[in-house]
Amino acid sequence: MFKEKVNTLVFAALVADSYSLGAHWIYDEKQLQEAPIDWERLNAPMVAWHKGKEAGDFTHYGDQTVWLRAFLADKTTFDPEAYRAFWFEKMQHYAGYIDGASRTTVENIKNNVTPSGSASTDLSVVGRTTPLLGVSSTPEDFYANVEAFIKLTHNSPKALMAGDFFARLLVMVLEKKPIQEAMLSLKNSYSKDFWQKVEQGMESKDQETFAAIRAFGPACDVDEGFSGVVHLLCKYDNPKEMLIQNAKAGGDSSARGMIAAVIFMANSSLEQLPASWQEINAKL
Repeated sequence: MFKEKVNTLVFAALVADSYSLGAHWIYDEKQLQEAPIDWERLNAPMVAWHKGKEAGDFTHYGDQTVWLRAFLADKTTFDPEAYRAFWFEKMQHYAGYIDGASRTTVENIKNNVTPSGSASTDLSVVGRTTPLLGVSSTPEDFYANVEAFIKLTHNSPKALMAGDFFARLLVMVLEKKPIQEAMLSLKNSYSKDFWQKVEQGMESKDQETFAAIRAFGPACDVDEGFSGVVHLLCKYDNPKEMLIQNAKAGGDSSARGMIAAVIFMANSSLEQLPASWQEINAKL
């Protein structure tokens, strides 16, 4: 299903992650404004959590996306248990940042806790799901694979709901449906509380991005990041400007940027992203 687009979309997610690396997890407004970052290029990270990373590298979100892509390279279906074993082995030797969801999941696997996925409500896991398109024969297969993948490390209703929403949105945009029209068509598929996050994002499209994302909250949780992604997708028709303004808003810019980039590029081309941004340190 949409296999001809998988490489493009995974690459777009990784470009967004690598571009976000420079200012990722900077929350202080003054520090963001004074950061010695060239917003036209890929930058090395400024925070200690990404120590050892260089311009063109990825956050741990991008690294785990690469892992999933590599795992699926010779497969036609997604086996969650096989991927959990593959992921667990990768984590034993991983030198990058290990977030709370990964850390808890690793401990659960070691202690034979089932299900082993953490209860994390972080949004970032949604941005890693794109490789699953390549092993999904139908939209329903894709939605089920996304759910199974997210449960492996983020087994919470909020993370699963966010993953389901963006999976369904991605499929509709790949089918050439305009983004906002596609969002509105999903209204009756979710709870009123969840749909409020969509409406808040859509209603903010005329606001300045920094202010909108700061109002929603720039942190990692679905409750903060979700509406920010909707804002980005509804406000911009240029992916470069979208990712720049997203990064300038700080916080968990990579989680927001990866999801937004994939949805945007579902009906666009990589030519809209600067060539220098595409010089990431990975080959697909």
